Amino acid sequence: MSANPTKPKFYLTTPIYYTNGSPHVGHTYTTIVADTVRRYKRMCGYEVVMTTGTDEHGVNVERAAKKAGIPESEFVARMAEEWRALWDKLGLAADEFIRTTDLEHVRTVQWLFRLCRDAGYVYKGHYTGQYCIFDNAFVTEAKPGDSCPDCGRPTETVTEENYFFKLSAFQKPLLDFYNQHPEFIQPESRRNEIISFVQGGLKDLSITRTTIRWGIPVPGEEPHVFYVWFDALTAYLSAVGGPEHAQRGFWPADVHLVGKDIIRFHAVYWPAFLMAADEELRRLKLPELGLPKQIWAHGWFLIDAAKMSKSKGNVVAPLPIVNVLGMDALRYYLLRETVFGQDGNFSYDALVTRYNGDLANGLGNLASRILSMIQQYQDGVLVGNLSPSDEPPGVQALALRFEQSYREIRESYEGFGFSRSLELIWRLIASTDLFLTTEKPWALGRQNLPAAWQPIGAPASGSEQSKVAHLLYRAAEALRWAAVLAYPVIPDATERIWGLLGEHERLANFRLPDDLTWNQIKSGTRIGKIEPIFPRVDKAEAIERIEAMEQVPQKPGEGPAAATPAATPGQAAPAGATPAIPPATTPAKITIDDFTKVDMRVGQIESAEKVPNADKLLKLMVNIGDEVRQIVAGIATVYEAEKLVGRKVIVVTNLQPRKLRGVESNGMILAGSSGPDGSPVLAGFLEDVPVGSRLK
Repeated sequence: MSANPTKPKFYLTTPIYYTNGSPHVGHTYTTIVADTVRRYKRMCGYEVVMTTGTDEHGVNVERAAKKAGIPESEFVARMAEEWRALWDKLGLAADEFIRTTDLEHVRTVQWLFRLCRDAGYVYKGHYTGQYCIFDNAFVTEAKPGDSCPDCGRPTETVTEENYFFKLSAFQKPLLDFYNQHPEFIQPESRRNEIISFVQGGLKDLSITRTTIRWGIPVPGEEPHVFYVWFDALTAYLSAVGGPEHAQRGFWPADVHLVGKDIIRFHAVYWPAFLMAADEELRRLKLPELGLPKQIWAHGWFLIDAAKMSKSKGNVVAPLPIVNVLGMDALRYYLLRETVFGQDGNFSYDALVTRYNGDLANGLGNLASRILSMIQQYQDGVLVGNLSPSDEPPGVQALALRFEQSYREIRESYEGFGFSRSLELIWRLIASTDLFLTTEKPWALGRQNLPAAWQPIGAPASGSEQSKVAHLLYRAAEALRWAAVLAYPVIPDATERIWGLLGEHERLANFRLPDDLTWNQIKSGTRIGKIEPIFPRVDKAEAIERIEAMEQVPQKPGEGPAAATPAATPGQAAPAGATPAIPPATTPAKITIDDFTKVDMRVGQIESAEKVPNADKLLKLMVNIGDEVRQIVAGIATVYEAEKLVGRKVIVVTNLQPRKLRGVESNGMILAGSSGPDGSPVLAGFLEDVPVGSRLK
């Protein structure tokens, strides 16, 4: 993709995610933010490219591939496909998906290295020190046996020949750049942190390794391979042309979105690499790269006051949430609940509360009220028949509130203030709801509804019928503007509302005007068939379903999927819609190697009791031969706890532990589904089988 010369360009990136595990809600948050910015900027008329990708080199990948018993190339290909498939399923597909094993990326890394070396900023030396394989970082102050200060896991002592980058030469250039571009690092707390770090002095940086085999080779310098940050950071450039960046027209990046734990690499190392390369490009009289315009670091989502992390086993998978509540619910909760840049607490209770309170009772209920009255009192046709001077004071006051909030909402989007934008939009939703309650169009409609009301032929003014028509027209316009403004965050629901209001062009193609304007719905427009946007859910049941799904490992292309709404005329059906209704699916084929990874054993239930405040869950103590496992199973509605004691069951024993309603589960009991409601039926044996026997 090359930039359209008639449009302003905007290039943004997520981190290049490391392929040592499956994506969790923390990764999803960053990608949702990037997608929200992309949608907003496109509504503003920009040519936008969003890049994400996978970082596929390093010792962790070597070890993970060895553990899986497959070559590194096969391991990273599987992981990259899993990440790409998840983003596609969640409606977060990037414009550019870059893999650090791509040949174009290899070429760009080697090109950037030559520029830095020829500029005199690279030299060969030896390094001995502590290295954290989990964070892919040297720990400069650590001694042998010390733990990594970031993740708390043990460091390893490394001695090897490396190529070094003269980072020490860039202390003053970086500080000067930060001073000249105060917007470069955001939020302000991270800017202060980085300035303090650089002011403390910079040490030269190792950019190659010789003890790692799986990496991009340094040409003519085998066994040197590039160290992760010189490799991974360059992916942002590789995705939009690499050495041919000028022809593509998107570099430099307008914003890199990163987690606060990797801000130093992006705000110190990356601009220093680019400054060094530009020095050589100037000498060669070639187009310079320039530096990214902004780096935005967000906080962490915390669970029990700890960072969400695969190593800590406290990660939350996005798919179970989407399968129960829909993608818009997850997008809205993550962006509304936490101010971007700060840490936030994640809980299913708060998620479902937001869904019911803001989405179901707020926007969903408002859409239902307005559309139902238009159908009942206007035969489904919108009619605007009063001039502004004839409008009731309540209509004028509602219009003024929207007009006054419009610019602040846009300014908040521009400044990554998603929570504030949504707060203002939901105030407008509440104002529209209050407007209906005050004006009571249903009362007027009931008193004056003729047997065969033809709204297009209604009198222009002076009648109760005309007032009803106009009140509902203005309410529909308010709903339309709420949908427009909320679209970047909840695109699926707002596209559906847009179509229900009789719009045939996709909302994604709508261009935001400088000022909010009214009378944009053509008089005589017929609304679509009314359908629920956000049906209310039972909180306890929704949480139990999400937690139960988390026990079952699910690949993005498998298992229940969020329902896709019917497309309105002229529209493509959006992805990941709300609410979720699992369709009938054909399971994906797996190999015998995949199957043999599942460790299933015969277990015997030694005790069973109900989980407090969970109608469907039982806590079971199950003997699997060499140990007794605590397992939580969603079978309480079918099986009485005391009658399960002594029963033999099939147990999957090598699942990661998960918490269900605060109770840890170390395995899964296998069951089938029976009847229209899918009641669980425990799998068992006709013959006697010893406890602990493995299933083959």
